Amino acid sequence: MAERYFDRDEAEALLPMISSALAEAREDKEKVDLLDREFAQAAAKIMILGGWIPPYKELSEKRAVRDRTNEKIREAIDRIQETGCVLKDLDEGLVDFPTVRDGREVYLCWKMGEERIGYWHGMDEGFAGRKPLDEDDGGESEQPPPGRGRVN
Repeated sequence: MAERYFDRDEAEALLPMISSALAEAREDKEKVDLLDREFAQAAAKIMILGGWIPPYKELSEKRAVRDRTNEKIREAIDRIQETGCVLKDLDEGLVDFPTVRDGREVYLCWKMGEERIGYWHGMDEGFAGRKPLDEDDGGESEQPPPGRGRVN
């Protein structure tokens, strides 16, 4: 069970912050991926050339940059998840917001680039199981299941 349930308006109010943190994390992930490819190329070159002396200082500096960048990614992800939503896929920019619909826990589903939250899916479904929200699914959330309070 979720610690917090969102209605559509509450979730959409977080989208600017989430979009910004996602963009930052995705940009940093691209940097890390590039550095990882460079490390792999250096390792392959060492194996192929055998006697090649790698540029230790340069590789050490790049490793430090990669470590700092990975920490920035973790911080951005933490900022997103501290809101109570769930980051499902960084590369795709998928974020779910726990809610209650028809008496059961489900997720409001949002993908980076979408202006509003327009979809939902069950807890055991993923992006492929998204269903459109009705126009009257404005901002009212149902009461959480018994024993669970709504935390704002």
